[in-house]
Amino acid sequence: MASVNTNIFAPVSVKTGFITTLLAAVADWNQARQTRNALNKLSDHELADIGLSRADIDVVASSQFNI
Repeated sequence: MASVNTNIFAPVSVKTGFITTLLAAVADWNQARQTRNALNKLSDHELADIGLSRADIDVVASSQFNI
């Protein structure tokens, strides 16, 4: 009778790489969330003072503009 080994474990480096990537993604998401919340609390006049409109908030909060 043939059997299949289903107890295959990933190397530790793969696991830690996945966890590191996951934590970085969560941190990026949280940073964007905080930025979005802070900008949404500003008035339209305050946003205009820094050269933004309400339509720009999601773009600015996205990861492509985070440093």
